[in-house]
Amino acid sequence: MIKKNIKVVNELGIHARPAGMIVNTASSFPCEVWLENEDGMNVNAKSIMGVMMLAAACGSNLLLTANGGKEEDAVKAIEKLFADKFDED
Repeated sequence: MIKKNIKVVNELGIHARPAGMIVNTASSFPCEVWLENEDGMNVNAKSIMGVMMLAAACGSNLLLTANGGKEEDAVKAIEKLFADKFDED
């Protein structure tokens, strides 16, 4: 199991397009992938409704957890989405 803190750095936060990118990326790996916001809401990162429910604005901190096959690759890929600001710049 891998746990990483990640920060939402894109100006618009996690709206529909970034949420879709997260879900598509998470779904491409066989492991479980979860995101938890600062309020303790824990959602399946493979669920578009779950990711949208986080309502993660710019500056929010999220806990990314992956467990299972290719968990390291999943975490790296999702971290890259956040670091690249979901290609919004």
